[in-house]
Order: sequence, then structure tokens, then C-alpha cells
Amino acid sequence: MLAREIWSLVRKEVLIELRMQYALSGMLLYLISSMFLGYITFELGMVPMSKPTWNVLFWVIMLFVATNSITKSFIQESKDRQLYYYTIASPQSIILSKIIFNSLLMMLLMITGFVVYIVLLGNPVDDPGLFLINLLFGAVGFAASFTMISGIASKASNSSTLMAILGFPIIIPMLLLLIKVSGYALDGLGFSAAFDELATLMAIIIISITASIILFPYLWRSN
Repeated sequence: MLAREIWSLVRKEVLIELRMQYALSGMLLYLISSMFLGYITFELGMVPMSKPTWNVLFWVIMLFVATNSITKSFIQESKDRQLYYYTIASPQSIILSKIIFNSLLMMLLMITGFVVYIVLLGNPVDDPGLFLINLLFGAVGFAASFTMISGIASKASNSSTLMAILGFPIIIPMLLLLIKVSGYALDGLGFSAAFDELATLMAIIIISITASIILFPYLWRSN
């Protein structure tokens, strides 16, 4: 029953996103524009780009893309639609479906961004397998963290500011770990060097999802 509810809600999210093509187009435009600014600054400006700079710039762009794309998870939902969800699905199904959909969306944006990024700024990655695994961890981690924060922020009047305040203590450690693992991928050090960081990222993701499943029903009842 829970799996069926989750599948139906994820399918609903996908259909809404496909119908609102301007939303996805806007996110892709923001992503490509940010990377093009980096291209103008470094490539056309003849400024040397080191591997650490390439790495940090990529993840900073991904962070802002995640913030803009996942913020709307609950904030865009009307009170009437939330009341309808309340009558047809459990809160666990709702939060898990949001996390799954946002993870898929972030993975799409990250892979697209990575392709555009290497076309514009070159590809210094020596271990693409580790880098892609790190992208997966980043997509799920950002989705798990920001989705619940979006639900909390939707209850406040100044939701964007609240999201930034609530997200900072969670996202910054995760961002530092993602940058570190990507650094290993750029240097070609392999999975053995990044094992501890990947295990920590996995733990953060599991804790975020578990906390969302436990806490979201209490937030949902306040509707």
C-alpha cells in the first residue's frame, strides 16, 4: 500500500513537472547561465583554472541550483491541494515521494550540468566513476535535506529566508564532503581514498530521510 501511494505521488510530480515546462526550462537556463559566466570569467578572461577552483565552482553552482529547484516542493502547493493529499495518502508517502522525485530531478540537473561544465571549462576528472557516484550522493543528499526544510519553511511567511537559515548547518558539512570526494576523483585516487567520506555522506542521507519520515507526520497534521 505504501509503495503504491509513493509510486502514484511520484508519477503525479513527474506529470506536473512535464506540464509546467517553463519551471524545468527556467532551472536549466539558470544552470547553463551560471556555468557560462564561469566560462567567460576563466576561459575568455584567460584566467588559469586549477582543479580545486574547477571543483568548488561546480559544487557551488549545484548548491544554488538545488536550492532553487527543491524550494518549491511544498511552497508551491496550495492549501486546498495539501488538504486533498491529507485525505488520500499518508504523510510518510508524501514526504518519501517528494524526496524520490527531487532526487531524480537533481540527478538530471547534475548530469546535464556536468556535461555542459566539461564542454565549457574542460574535463580534469581522472576517475569519472567516482565522480558520478559522488553526483548521485549529492543529488540524494540535497533532495533529502532540502525537501524536509521546504516543508518546514512553507509554514512561515518568509519561507525563502527560513530555508537558508535551516539549511545552512546541514548543507555546509555535506557540501564540504562532496567537494572532498570530487577532489579525489579529479586526482584519480579511487574509491579506497574516498571510502570514509562516502560512508559519512551515506550516514547523513540516511539520518535525513529517517528524520523526515519521523517528523513530517507532526508537521503535516498542522495543516
